[in-house]
Amino acid sequence: MDIQTFLDLFIKELEVNHDLRKYYRLLNKKSRYYWRKAYLEQRLAYVNSHVGKVSGRIWDIGCGYATTSIFLALNGHNVFGNTLEFYYDKINPRLDYWSRYGNIDNLKVEYANLYDLSVSPDHYDGIIAQDTLHHLEPIQDAISIFEAALKPGSRLIVTEENGRNAFITLRNIYYRGFERVTNYFDERLQKFILFGNENARSMQAWHNILEKADLKLIEDSVEYIRVLPPFCFTGKNYCSLMEKERQAGKKLLNLREFLFFGINFTAIKPL
Repeated sequence: MDIQTFLDLFIKELEVNHDLRKYYRLLNKKSRYYWRKAYLEQRLAYVNSHVGKVSGRIWDIGCGYATTSIFLALNGHNVFGNTLEFYYDKINPRLDYWSRYGNIDNLKVEYANLYDLSVSPDHYDGIIAQDTLHHLEPIQDAISIFEAALKPGSRLIVTEENGRNAFITLRNIYYRGFERVTNYFDERLQKFILFGNENARSMQAWHNILEKADLKLIEDSVEYIRVLPPFCFTGKNYCSLMEKERQAGKKLLNLREFLFFGINFTAIKPL
């Protein structure tokens, strides 16, 4: 299933699934519709372009509502997703909807803490972390788990908030102060869990963390996205604006770390 077909079906799902609609906020404001759609499309396109066309075992870390997991499963990948989200019980009804449009028997989602999972070495052909790494602590331990779980030559594919963006930095300080790591009690698991409290990092910080775990950043995989405000996006121009943002993220080398809201990057486990 191609990305546009998937997004069209996803938007139809939002029209009838109010819990999902509240989470994604795509249909909440007409003035922000194409801006939000562009962001979803950019992230999904990035994952799709780096995960590879050959069907493989994919681990979707912190899969949330499992939207990307569903897309990958529909395209033939065997996907395992884990999440600690309170809305975990809302995922199975989603699978009923998507099973009308393709086989998703190759998708499994569990409520599980990353550090409690037993993962076989050299098991996965790809690992995806979308807006997830800033919640994982200790982060170096998490990245080491991913390195061990990947097959040699396989990839960790990441989409994250840009920790050097001034707005994101100030917003996070406003909501959580300087307490970047906290503990919370998980009622379902009946245990305390260490939690990154919107602990966004810079691209350089991620580079250093990956290097310590013997994962090699693919330099030309790095993308800076989302810089233009919502009112710029319309039905006629949103596709071209996505490409302009992507190109600007490559050219504005001295400014992109401070201007852009999102970063995408991919690291490989050496052979």
